[in-house]
Amino acid sequence: VQLQASGGGLVQAGGSLRLSCAAAGSVSNINVMGWYRQAPGKQRELVAVIDSDRSANYANSMKGRFTISRGNATNTVYLQMNSLKPEDTGVYYCNAVTRSRYFYWGQGTQVTVSS
Repeated sequence: VQLQASGGGLVQAGGSLRLSCAAAGSVSNINVMGWYRQAPGKQRELVAVIDSDRSANYANSMKGRFTISRGNATNTVYLQMNSLKPEDTGVYYCNAVTRSRYFYWGQGTQVTVSS
């Protein structure tokens, strides 16, 4: 499975961005897709995940601001980020987990929120 993420950029605090991630390869084996982020000097952390039934879970700090969704083809995942804060700055990574519990990562896309 190969993951290609896009949609990062520079935005002012309070603004919005929409990240996209498309999977290629053995996409029929994908169960869960999600987003993680890594801020400078910090560990990678969960942002949100969504399974093949479109049941979503979010990190507490993202609830109410971020929305994860999957495309009709199920091999795409989106992250709508609203009310962005400077502390949301980081590299956002797309993730896919297959039914066999193999983890795959995209290349990351930079999100920078200026104050």
